Amino acid sequence: MDLGIAGKRALVCAASKGLGRGCALALAREGVHVTIVARGREALEATAAELEKVSPRGTAITWIAADITTPEGRAAALGACPQPDILVNNAGGPPPGDFRNWSREDWIAALDANMLTPIELIKATVDGMIARRFGRIVNITSGAVKAPIDVLGLSNGARSGLTGFVAGLARKTVKHNVTLNNLLPGFFDTDRIRTVIGGQAKSRGVTYEEALAERIATIPAGRIGDPSEFGEACAWLCSAQSGFITGQNLLLDGGAYPGTF
Repeated sequence: MDLGIAGKRALVCAASKGLGRGCALALAREGVHVTIVARGREALEATAAELEKVSPRGTAITWIAADITTPEGRAAALGACPQPDILVNNAGGPPPGDFRNWSREDWIAALDANMLTPIELIKATVDGMIARRFGRIVNITSGAVKAPIDVLGLSNGARSGLTGFVAGLARKTVKHNVTLNNLLPGFFDTDRIRTVIGGQAKSRGVTYEEALAERIATIPAGRIGDPSEFGEACAWLCSAQSGFITGQNLLLDGGAYPGTF
């Protein structure tokens, strides 16, 4: 299926590894000119090389080593890709822990990274998308927005705030063919999940392997998600065919969430 986005420009955040990398790869395969941003130069270079391998001839791949959660990092990213047609917001989540130990500074840092940074990037790009009458904004949040995890309170709170903001804006922009949606990953094979499982194991006094096996047992699919399949879902939400979908929260969790809504 041709997604109709060849030649479009995409800015993908935290794209050197994990889910962001999966999204960047899927977009590059479609012929999208992709700019990837992350903090680690070595991993960025490796991912950029992989994007160049899978993308059609003539596709531009650019990488920027920057911290997207800082004003300087956002300026560098937007300098490299000033008029993206596609924006994939993503940032590493705050560490797990006990809310009793979180300070006001911890909460502010979580909000800056996982709520205010995406909003700043949306603010910087959405009007240009409206003017061009094409825009796809995808925010990678978390399945914990829908089914909160106790040790991820910082993430639950910050990402839920972003979800509420997007729900309002998405209804204003869709008439201009600019959509905003959220992807809610469940249990995917990423560094982040390994950190979460490690935190849960420590808090419960069990081994990492035991905690991992118990978590997989709760997933009807019986396995961990692959970042590449997450990326394909992201690419479809960025497609020309997805213009009637906005303000939605797509949960990718192998059936783990037990509810209807």
